Amino acid sequence: MTDDTSPNADTEATAVETDSDTLEDRVEAALRAVRDPDADVNVFEAGLVESITIEDDAVTVEAAVTEFDDANAQGVMRAMLQALRDVPGVESAHVEPVAPSSADLTAGVHGFDTVIAVASAKGGVGKSTVATGLACGLAADRETGLFDADIHGPNVPTLLDIDGPIRSADDGSPLPAVASGQNADLDVMSVGLMETGAPLAWRGAMAHDALTELYEDTAWHADDTLVLDLPPGTGDVVLTTLQEVPVDGVVVVTTPFPASLEDTARSVELFRDNGVPVLGVVVNMGSFDCPSCGDSHPLFPEGSPAETLSAPLLAELPFSPALQETPEPGSPHDSMAELADAVVDAAETAWDVTVPDDSLDLRGDAPEKRKERVSERFTSLESGAQFTLVSDRDPTPVREYLATLSDCRPDELADLQVERQTPNDWVLSVTVP
Repeated sequence: MTDDTSPNADTEATAVETDSDTLEDRVEAALRAVRDPDADVNVFEAGLVESITIEDDAVTVEAAVTEFDDANAQGVMRAMLQALRDVPGVESAHVEPVAPSSADLTAGVHGFDTVIAVASAKGGVGKSTVATGLACGLAADRETGLFDADIHGPNVPTLLDIDGPIRSADDGSPLPAVASGQNADLDVMSVGLMETGAPLAWRGAMAHDALTELYEDTAWHADDTLVLDLPPGTGDVVLTTLQEVPVDGVVVVTTPFPASLEDTARSVELFRDNGVPVLGVVVNMGSFDCPSCGDSHPLFPEGSPAETLSAPLLAELPFSPALQETPEPGSPHDSMAELADAVVDAAETAWDVTVPDDSLDLRGDAPEKRKERVSERFTSLESGAQFTLVSDRDPTPVREYLATLSDCRPDELADLQVERQTPNDWVLSVTVP
């Protein structure tokens, strides 16, 4: 409810006569002088007046302003309030926003078509910056939400320069804040919008219950893609999310620092072990572009992401002031727009397995059948031929059996490689001795 008397919408100076009109007529005439700032029609024509209640000399108006951003909604309600206060015979005036119907919104995270998580093994690698930039990039082409699940360090509101409080729909469901750009809007839910400035020292059970409630109950305007900004590491919140949210793929953020890469490699396997495809890795702050000479300088010259991580490289982002600016939904930095395109492509093929047409597919076979088929195929190939098999379990132990079939030591199969292409699919390849 608003009681600010400073109007922020256009009003017309309309004399309201008191001799022949009832109070209801005068109230309606006064409200017709208030204009919708977007459509340039009065608030009745714009459908912004939900109801008018008059009790003696007290007037209450319910305003349907949920489609406006906060600034315009407050402006319209203040202008309506000022118009009411100028009506002769009105001693008390109130304008209240109408809570939107949850029936018209997306109920919980399960209502999204695609859910993309953004994770990191360590804090301070730019995970939230990447998650926010990615969401702003995706918002250019699809209705997008951003869920800040980093409950101990909710930075998304600061990165997007948005504030609370969180409002509720007509059934009490929490509504996300909206970050507005010139070309798109972005739904944002974050604990940081509820506890602005307060330290969040939540224990495991509290964190679990709070996140579960927000995952299930938040009423989103968007319904296409949700970006989840997870806390760093592999603690309770991350595991809760993997259990309760239908994550379609995860983007892992790291720096090229060797220790960070090693921890990231372990996190990649954790996600795969929990049935979540790893869409790829974003290597952040790997270089610095000197504003004086224009040269690019590596910040971690010893880091080697390609050698350490068993996941595609989605993007390499420099340490750049441009990436520290407040991102705009629908109009992201070029590097974030490219990242959004790469993530969309990776999500579409997250469960695809790329192998030669003549690969031996063992998925679904009984153990005794697998051994028989491996022997039959491997011994039928000539020396120097490529042997490839696809399995729904780690085929690394097959090395010993292939060495027996080749009458050689296992270490002589020097080019044998095992790649986990999806959470459920491994590919082994080796050259027949």
